[in-house]
Order: sequence, then C-alpha cells, then structure tokens
Amino acid sequence: MAWWQLSLVGVGCTIGTGYFLGSTIGIQLTGPSIVFSFILAAIGTYIVFQLLAKMTAADPQKGSFCYYATHAYGRWAGFSCGWNYWVSNILIMGSQLTALSILSQFWLPHVPLWIFAAFYAVLAIIVVLAGTKKFDQVENLLAVIKVAAIVMFIILAIAGLIGFVDGKNYDLVIPNTFNGYFTGGLKGFWSSLIYAFYAFGGIEVIGMMAMQLKKTEDASKAGSIMLFILTIIYVLSIGLAVSTVALETFDHKESPFVTAMERYHLGFFPHVFNGAIIIAGFSAMAAALFGVTNLLRTLAEDGDAPKLFAKTIKFKKLPLPAMGLGAGGLLASIITALLLPGRIYEYITTAAGILLLFNWLFIILSSMKILKQSIGVKLISIVAIGLISLAVTGTWFEETIRPGLYVSIGISVIIGIIALIIQKKRNKQEKSSV
Repeated sequence: MAWWQLSLVGVGCTIGTGYFLGSTIGIQLTGPSIVFSFILAAIGTYIVFQLLAKMTAADPQKGSFCYYATHAYGRWAGFSCGWNYWVSNILIMGSQLTALSILSQFWLPHVPLWIFAAFYAVLAIIVVLAGTKKFDQVENLLAVIKVAAIVMFIILAIAGLIGFVDGKNYDLVIPNTFNGYFTGGLKGFWSSLIYAFYAFGGIEVIGMMAMQLKKTEDASKAGSIMLFILTIIYVLSIGLAVSTVALETFDHKESPFVTAMERYHLGFFPHVFNGAIIIAGFSAMAAALFGVTNLLRTLAEDGDAPKLFAKTIKFKKLPLPAMGLGAGGLLASIITALLLPGRIYEYITTAAGILLLFNWLFIILSSMKILKQSIGVKLISIVAIGLISLAVTGTWFEETIRPGLYVSIGISVIIGIIALIIQKKRNKQEKSSV
C-alpha cells in the first residue's frame, strides 16, 4: 500500500457521524468557540499520532499501540489497551448504526429503525468479508465522497454569503464579546472538547495498518497529511456553520451543515448531504468492524484472548470467530441503543470517545518509556496528556453527557481488574514452572 492510500483509509476511518452529527452537540455546549475546540483537538491528535508513528518506524508491529503498551509496562497494559479499544469500537459501531437508522428515516419515516440497522450491519459484514484489498478500495472511495460532501458545503456556504445562491448578500454572524464566543461559558467549552477529539478518532487505524505500507517509515507522512486535510476542512466548515445562522436554530438531531444551509432554500441539499452523512457513518462503522476483527485476532495470538479467535477460514484467511464476536457486540449495542429512551446517541458517543482517549494516553505513556525523547518532546507529550485530560474531565460538567463518563470509567475498571487477575495467574504459573 502506498502512503497516500493509507491517508485516504485514515480519512475514511475518521470522518463519520461523530463529526457530521456530534459537532452539533458541541456547538450547543459552547457556541462559536467550538472552532477553538477543534483546533486544540487537532494539536493533541497530531502529537499522539507522531509519537505512535515514531514507535511504528522504530519497531513495526501488527499489534501497534497494544504491543507498545505491553513492551513498555507489561502484559496487563497490552491486555487493557486492546480490550479498551475493542469495546470502544463496539460502542462506535452501535452509535453509528443508530445514527444511520435515524437518518434513513428522513426518506422512509414509517420503516422501523431495526430494519435499517439490520440492513447496514449485514452490508458492513459483507464489506469486511470481501477481504483487506477490497476493504481498502471501498474505504478510499467513501473517503473521497465524504471529503467532497464537506467541500461542497464550504463552497455553497461561501457562494451563499456573497449572493451567488439566491441573489442576496448575507452577513457573517461573528461575535465581538467573550460571552458571544463562549455561549456556555468555560464549562461549556470544556465539555465540548470530547466531541472535537471524537471527530479525530481513527488515527489508531493508521498505526494498525502501517505494516501494509511499502515503506513503514511513510506512516508519519501518511498521518500528517491526513491530519492536515482534516483540520483544514473541519475548522473551515464548522466555522462557516456557526457564523451563518443563529445558534438557537441548531438541533442535536440534525447536522449543523444542513441547518446552516436551510436559509438558502436549496431543495436538493438536505437529500444530498443526508446521503453523504449515511455514507460517512457506514464507512466509519465498517472500518470499526474491520479494526475490532483484526485486533481480536492479534489479542488471541498474543494470549490476551481465547485462542479460538485467532483461527481463520480458508476463504481469504478471514478470522471468522473474531468477526462473529464483533458482530455479536454490535448487535448488543444496537439493541441497547434502540431500546433505551432519551439521548442514547450522546451517551454512547461520549463513552466511546473517552475509551479512545484512554488508549491515546497509553500511546503517549508508552512512547515516553520506549523512545529516547529530548526534554522538548517530553514537554510536548505532557501537553497532549493535558489536552486529553481536559477532554475527559470536561464531560463531568454537562449533565446530558455525564452518563457516558460513568460508563467508560466502569468499563475501564472492569477491564483493569480482569487484567490484574490474569497477570497474577501468569505470575504464579511462571513461578511454579521455575
């Protein structure tokens, strides 16, 4: 695989409903300052990725960040890191699938959600069953479509502002006070960080797929270009959205970009963009299923999961048992999301985002122990830890997303306890065999 292909896969795995829909929640929490949230998230993401890329270049491993956690702190760390990532991706798939089902009702409102959910789940399984090569090709195509949709919004928004759409000139809604930017105060801004970071979730895939590069040292280039493209289109598009219409018009059930374009009365736009969001969500969901399938096989091969999940079938050497467990977790996540009332999308998204950030902390801490770092690099690593800590702790201040924090902490504690129990058993076995 060439570096630019990996960049496209990274874009495909990153842009999902977390950006197209989750950003609305961030806007409601903090207002126009959501742009600053995305800038801070981009900085933190870039630091984490560069540290992961350096470890990959120095010692390429199929287990990626889980292998490095094991190498740095022992088997318990690799076990915790791997299962944290597995659970977070199961939650991501559930949230994406729930969002896809709701969005599909835009055209067919009388079709039950579970029918759409079942359809997209089966389609994702088919894509993964097609094998790695086909998966890369599909993700590349969907990545181009998703970027094109955001670029389309940017072009239409700018054209609308200068009167090229309906012949009227519109003014940008740019605040001139602190409260105008930070409508939810500093607490609201703090709480919004998790949604900005979640929009960049997916960089781990580049680390896990770096082994497929023609030159593993190109992983850094692939990730840097991917993050540069994402940051530009994220900041520009979200900035245009919040400066185009009044903040009270945004609804957490609708993409901010659709809301921003409503004043131009473009009949085609909601349909086209709704389709683009569905493509984005499906792409991210398929990527998550692909990721958890291969991760579980690696965990099984390393002894951190039952050996059954390391088995593959002759057809394209796919780890069918591993994918079966992923599909089972996906089904459980779907049922939970569809049965529980209230803002379940926000809860699942928050929990998934926090679990991902826990793994990012593993990446940073592992690099600080494995790599020989200068004082400057160590300071930069500490900055990233600070930004991630702010994103995680900020979820406590907002009642509507606080349950996601409790769920993520509970999952991590359970995984940690299991890891310690397994580690003690291993230590006893090693002593008895000596």
